[in-house]
Amino acid sequence: MSKLLGVPLKKPSEVDIIKPLNNLIQSTYNGASAEEKAQYAEAVNEFSKQRNTAIWKFFEKYETSLEIVYAYYDQITALETKISASELQIPFKWKDAFDKGSIFGGKISLTHTSLLYEKVCVLFNIAALQSSVAASQDLDTDEGLKLAIKLLQQSAGIFQYLKSATPAAVPSEPTPDLSQDALNVLQALMVAQAQEVFILKAIKDNMKDQIIAKLCCQGEEFYADVLRAMQKESVRRLWEKEWIPTVAGKQAGFHALTQLYQSLVCRSAKRIGEEIARLRNAVDLFKAAQSRGGNETYLDEYFSRAKRNLAESTKDNEFIYNEMIPELSTLASPGKAQLAKPLPLATPMASNFKDIFSALVPVELHRALTASDMRKNEIVNTEIMKLREATQTLNAVLASLNLPAAVETTDSNSGLPPSLREKANEVREKGGIEHLKTMLKDLPELLNRNREILDETERLLDEERDSDNQLRAQFKERWTRISSDKLTEMFRTNSKKYREVITNAIEADKVVRQKFEANQKGIELLSMPPEQIQQSLPSASGSVDPNCSSVQRLKQLMEAVETIKAERDAVELELKSATFNMKDEFLRALQKDGAIDEPALSLSRIGQVLSPLQAQVKESVERQATLVADIQSAHGAFVAETGNCGSSRDKLYQELATAYDSYIELSGNLQEGTKFYNDLTQLLVVFQNKISDFVFARKTEKEELLKDLTTESSRQAPPATPALPSHYASTSGSGSDIPNAPATAAAPASNVPYPAQVHMPLPYGASANVPYPTYVPPPMPQSFNPYATLPYPGAPYQYGGFPQGPQPGNYGTYPGSYAHQQGGYPNQKPPGW
Repeated sequence: MSKLLGVPLKKPSEVDIIKPLNNLIQSTYNGASAEEKAQYAEAVNEFSKQRNTAIWKFFEKYETSLEIVYAYYDQITALETKISASELQIPFKWKDAFDKGSIFGGKISLTHTSLLYEKVCVLFNIAALQSSVAASQDLDTDEGLKLAIKLLQQSAGIFQYLKSATPAAVPSEPTPDLSQDALNVLQALMVAQAQEVFILKAIKDNMKDQIIAKLCCQGEEFYADVLRAMQKESVRRLWEKEWIPTVAGKQAGFHALTQLYQSLVCRSAKRIGEEIARLRNAVDLFKAAQSRGGNETYLDEYFSRAKRNLAESTKDNEFIYNEMIPELSTLASPGKAQLAKPLPLATPMASNFKDIFSALVPVELHRALTASDMRKNEIVNTEIMKLREATQTLNAVLASLNLPAAVETTDSNSGLPPSLREKANEVREKGGIEHLKTMLKDLPELLNRNREILDETERLLDEERDSDNQLRAQFKERWTRISSDKLTEMFRTNSKKYREVITNAIEADKVVRQKFEANQKGIELLSMPPEQIQQSLPSASGSVDPNCSSVQRLKQLMEAVETIKAERDAVELELKSATFNMKDEFLRALQKDGAIDEPALSLSRIGQVLSPLQAQVKESVERQATLVADIQSAHGAFVAETGNCGSSRDKLYQELATAYDSYIELSGNLQEGTKFYNDLTQLLVVFQNKISDFVFARKTEKEELLKDLTTESSRQAPPATPALPSHYASTSGSGSDIPNAPATAAAPASNVPYPAQVHMPLPYGASANVPYPTYVPPPMPQSFNPYATLPYPGAPYQYGGFPQGPQPGNYGTYPGSYAHQQGGYPNQKPPGW
């Protein structure tokens, strides 16, 4: 038998996959701890080493190489379930397997920024390597025959799979080796060669002549199909020069073997005339096989046997049987027996595959956990907002009635009732009005930092789009890659939402500043030393009898107020700390149904955990209505009994009580506002890094396409190699003008304008009462979830499962930073070989 044909390999190019993959994992799994992030980074480095090893092992055509490349493919398959493969912006470049270049230099290649494209090319090379390893086997041994049969059928299965996988992975025109016609040929060729090895084993095992004849008949048909497919105009120029002659020779050779073995069946049955007719045809076919294949010794052993048998049978027929020799066209086919077929793609392919990204959960599970956490936080935040709004209303009522100051005995040292004295001390301990002024002064700088990062990010997108449009207009239909507008639609949507977040944050800043200005006088007074506050107090109009019944009643009601506030603090703390783990339940649903019905599963569990707390919130708010009515009634009796109402000192007490409430609220607002802007910076830097990866990958893809087009036309030299995104130069350092995010202080129980964490940007409204209301995320497409949304503003606690940006101070390359100005990727290998 002639040698089996091995498929040539696609030539890969080395790429840096570490930084883009780290960026994507960071943006997808931002809720991870520092230890988990270190594990992810280590896994990414290991994955990069695995690729570098695998792409070279393709060229070592040994059986041992297969396990290494199998493991790399398995890792790609495992990884694509844990990240959004379409978002991984790495310019994977692979050259056409059959192109040998030209006098102008260079080879046909294609660069795509998709992990799916990498997967397709790796699969092609696995199938090619399998065919080459099969071709190198010793077919005189059972072990060699069995391995060749297995590898050829596996290779056929991969080429069959690639016919459906390639269009999804390569939306533009693929390289010729990945065209549908080429894959059809390769699949058919692998099946034909597997059938050929089955025939060799059948002959070696001395199987019945009838069975071998049927196997050979099927083999002849397989090679005839391959020959027809190879001669299609779209692919006939692809093949190695010996492929078509070899296939043509094998097609004739297996036809000859069919006739030879069927003639042996006729000899056993004493059908001498039919035997002679088949042997005559076999002799002619053996000659044709040697001639077409260009191999004078091809099937020589069987050719000699056919000639000997023909001579013997002709002599016997002339002297003994005298049978008529039938026409060849009247002879029945021996039938066909197909043993070779494409084997389905195994998962995993490697015998001992170990997922180096085992710490990452499937992306669908991650999204479900994030959505569940958001859903829980929405409900928690709604309940907390009810409590805070009720408490704010209660404080307003008390301040308007000068309670509890009106029923307290004035302190002789400070001239203040004890409750106001405590409030003044607390304001001074928290830094007084200067603390608020400092934070107010910092907000514009934080705002501008975020606005600059977003402006720079949009500039990168605009430049890439303009470059693509210019080249598309220049090369017309020859510019075959996908347009920028289609690829960046989601980036643009995110950018628009971030812009809306910044716009609304500006409005919220105005609300906070107006609230500060409205209460500035009272806050300044509370910030003074006790003796200065006393000097500012008007003279007292008289004292209140502490034994008066109305005073006693109001004091009892003030104790009830303190009780209800303490209860609310406890309920709010329980709401914030309410946790439940949906991971196991979601995993079971994913394994059972292949999908996760997150709303149904989450709402059931949320109801179990939060219903008792929701009932307490409802009871507290309802109880307040009765309490406020009792306070107003008792205060009316107090005024009637004592006549103590409306003095200038009482009005000042009311102003100070309102100023205290505003101070606590503003302090929480500004702390959360600072955290809001710092968290937004972190997310915007991650967003900018993803855009930088995309732009760099598109530049590399553009350079490859330009090189092909300009080399082909010999009009101009290719442009310079693009610079890599600036964030590759530094991922830990940042410019000195980026302050570290301050530690988050406990937020007061009041309505606050800034979210505790910034996530998926969503527009929100603002009002004087609630400048930054709760986020209510609209439904998002399943494929879209770069960031989640933490709905409730003001919580000082970290909610698990939500993306968070780089650690404060590690802002990478916001516009104007040193790393951004320097640009460039250090230690980057050239994209070519």
